[in-house]
Amino acid sequence: MRKYLHINLDDRSIDTEELNGAACIRVGRHFIAKTLLEKGVATVDPLSPDNVLIFSAGPLAGTNFSNANRISVGCKSPLTGGIKESNAGGTFAFALGQLEISGLNLMGASADWVIIRIAKGGKISFDDATPFMGMGNIETAALLFEKYGDKISMGLCGPVGEYQGLIAGISFPDPEGRPVRIAARGGVGAVMGSKKVKAIVVDMDKMPTFHDRKKVMGGVRQYGKLLREDPAIDAFGKYGTAMVSDLTNQLGGLPTRNFSDGRLVDAAEETLKLGGAYIRDLTLERGGETTHACMPGCLIQCSNVYVDDKGEEMVSPLEYETLGLMGSNCGLTDPDDVARTNHVANDLGVDTIEVGAMLGVLMEAGQGEFGDPDFMLAALEDIRQGNERGRILAQGTARVGEHYDVARVPVIKKQGVSAYDPRVIEVTGISMMLTAQGADHTAGNIPAHKSADMTTEELTEASLDIQIDCAAADSLGLCLFGRSVTNVNQGLIVAAVNDAHGTNFDASFMRDLGREALQLEWEFNRQAGFTEEDDELPSFFYDEALEPTGKVARHRSGQVNQHLRTLLGGDKAAVE
Repeated sequence: MRKYLHINLDDRSIDTEELNGAACIRVGRHFIAKTLLEKGVATVDPLSPDNVLIFSAGPLAGTNFSNANRISVGCKSPLTGGIKESNAGGTFAFALGQLEISGLNLMGASADWVIIRIAKGGKISFDDATPFMGMGNIETAALLFEKYGDKISMGLCGPVGEYQGLIAGISFPDPEGRPVRIAARGGVGAVMGSKKVKAIVVDMDKMPTFHDRKKVMGGVRQYGKLLREDPAIDAFGKYGTAMVSDLTNQLGGLPTRNFSDGRLVDAAEETLKLGGAYIRDLTLERGGETTHACMPGCLIQCSNVYVDDKGEEMVSPLEYETLGLMGSNCGLTDPDDVARTNHVANDLGVDTIEVGAMLGVLMEAGQGEFGDPDFMLAALEDIRQGNERGRILAQGTARVGEHYDVARVPVIKKQGVSAYDPRVIEVTGISMMLTAQGADHTAGNIPAHKSADMTTEELTEASLDIQIDCAAADSLGLCLFGRSVTNVNQGLIVAAVNDAHGTNFDASFMRDLGREALQLEWEFNRQAGFTEEDDELPSFFYDEALEPTGKVARHRSGQVNQHLRTLLGGDKAAVE
């Protein structure tokens, strides 16, 4: 049994619902889509009190089951106008799980800025947030740990979320207390700001009770053994997500200078300093941490702690999407420069993908030079201050492109394209087109998929397949980086959640859950007014050949949607 909290911020009333069995398992991304549809949120103003902000933990949260402590945050996105589920590592889901809380809804809006305090005895209070207003997340987290003790986690609305900037995410602490694990995409932090919730502070406690704890712990050990034996997981542990830079640069699909090139350097002639191999060697030389767990219990440890030449911490983590968008896409070549800008972005609690795409467009507009980290830092300072220019920039890539009348704006559904050029990384590109989430980097990503000789139909099928697996993982609180083990051992995962909550699902449950989550999301966006035209890539992807491959985008929204309907056996928004 777990509890679910319905918090009405208008009058600060709390309704506690008891969940059992399947209700504790169909959570995360699936639960968010189902709940938002049931509450009729698709047609509301996303920054109005009528939007619902949802925090949902997985069925194994609170345990040391590897990579099973991610938190899903969802709402109607103020950035895209469609549905948004954004998830993060950190300790927040772990803390909720230990209190045997499945999740919470924030409804309405507080009259004054508030901190919601969820204590382990079951008491929930509303504390004054005034002393913390305008602070960066690093200072805020330090003060909250000082105020409430070390045995807590928290979700933070940063200074950009306070004024409802659409690049704002919601930040959570890593196991060492750094507030750097961010549910970043879609403007979820702006929604938290619209509700005047500065922070949610949650006590940690102990391992939650389960239907068959002994069997659950057996699943923990079995899954961990498979992770430790898997070569792909071993590579993530050695090189982190930064190793993807080496791959995309080699393929010619690394966003470079506002998606005008697919390669930062010719690796045969010059070292890619934004790649995993270089960053690992540099980190070892300087005394940083090449492996780091972003959440309790994770054995993958694909994160890192990046330090300067004096061995002092610059940022944690320094990861691929940031290296791609705030790095190569902005013309940076040195990881130290990316680390400096990344640190500021973390303190602001903003989406580094959206910020990097936005800054690339700003440079395209002639407002700054590609490769200038000082320009980027000055822009981030404007965003921190919330001055006139900063508030424009905080509205994200699409709106900045419109403001400065830029022709080449890399967005889908008004969300910045993640660090995979769709002209080359084709399956991922189709996933970014089809997903209701906007150009999301976790919706269905297969960067290494060989696609050159495959048809649109074949690639759409590959995209749907990985989208289903990703949606399933997001609906169970699982990190996608475990997929080389998870996707081929779904029976093990389902057995673990059955043992945890007394259900009797078979191995097909995961795929069914993922497929249903996708269909719920498509239905939400249909109700919100989206059409197939919203799935189209920006025109420059079709019109401009990308060097060094010379490729242009070859998949149109009508084609991919037509085949998707065939694969689904009908309307993509119809939930079976």
